[in-house]
Amino acid sequence: MQLLLSMLRPGDVVKVYKIDRFARSLIDLLAILERIEKAGASFQSLTEPVDTSTSAGRMMMHMLGAFAEFERGIIRERSIAGQRAAMQRGVHCGRKRSLPSDTEADIVKLYSTPGNWYTLNSLAALFEVHPSTIKRAVYRVEKPGHSSLR
Repeated sequence: MQLLLSMLRPGDVVKVYKIDRFARSLIDLLAILERIEKAGASFQSLTEPVDTSTSAGRMMMHMLGAFAEFERGIIRERSIAGQRAAMQRGVHCGRKRSLPSDTEADIVKLYSTPGNWYTLNSLAALFEVHPSTIKRAVYRVEKPGHSSLR
């Protein structure tokens, strides 16, 4: 987007398929439209008949932008609610863990045993996973139920 806006010249036309796919929020939309206007270019949506050169067209653009932002908010709320409901039913959200729970338990025992020589990196090499995987396994045991690892 920044590259597009920096390359605009007077007389250029920025064409988009739909306004709701063009900007994340009404504030973003208005800021982008202002930059387009300052560059001497114009804006056109291929699916919504909006003429930003008139007062009525600018008002319509504000309304379409507000509805697009509202729709994105509703989708986000539904997605979060669906994820929470799935988690309450015991459904795992996200990708599969690299290591089974029993292997993670063995790793944590090896790492946490006093006097051991195992480091995160050595355990990662031994179990053929990334060191961050080992670190998360240890963290899950040390801070059970911590929200940053759900």
